[in-house]
Amino acid sequence: MANKYQHVASNLTDRIESGEFQVGTLLPSEKHLAAHYQVSRETTRKALALLTDEGRIQKMVGKGSIVISPTRYTLPVSNLVSYTQFLRSNGLTSENRVFALEKAPVPARPFIEIDPAHSPGREATYVGRVRVIDGLPSIIDHDFILTSVVPDISIEVAQTSLYSYFEGELGLAIAYSPKQITVEPANAQDRELLGLTPGAYIAVTSSITHLADTTAFQFSQSRHRADKFKYQDFARRK
Repeated sequence: MANKYQHVASNLTDRIESGEFQVGTLLPSEKHLAAHYQVSRETTRKALALLTDEGRIQKMVGKGSIVISPTRYTLPVSNLVSYTQFLRSNGLTSENRVFALEKAPVPARPFIEIDPAHSPGREATYVGRVRVIDGLPSIIDHDFILTSVVPDISIEVAQTSLYSYFEGELGLAIAYSPKQITVEPANAQDRELLGLTPGAYIAVTSSITHLADTTAFQFSQSRHRADKFKYQDFARRK
């Protein structure tokens, strides 16, 4: 026989799946839910915790519980695709929130771990963005683009597509990008920008993008919510 909190969780799941609570919207407060279902606040918290474990909602610090899609995003690793192509292939909608756009030197880590010959300190434009996917802050992108290759990047470009600007307007021939994937504890900025709770982990992809003439010009790190990250690849025995 199911406990009270399981009944509440089951009913909330039905309401989410019926579309009453849309992806990207907040559920009613714990107080409201407790009154609606005539249960204690503790029972309501346990029901919400169950939905969180099932990947249906996410607690947002200072806001409440937001409805999320249980679908994980397939991250292309072997192929070099733009973020716009990634969204299209996964059938997702997105908003870019630019929180930094400034000149800054390229840091040593994590890029020296990808290429031991990496020379930190070169002048670059730093672009910091939060990717809000289907209403949920999901990815933090840190991009360092060498000014010797791309002298300037406008806020309009940062808010849309860097690759469209690089290839479509500047005519750059982007060729390849070695990548590294790690899992790390979320830092203070991750928790603030992605609405994560203390103790959360994130998936981190780091890469160095090269032009066809082998020039390394873009140094990137993407920090993904672990509950939305999926790595998929194809391997062939040689």
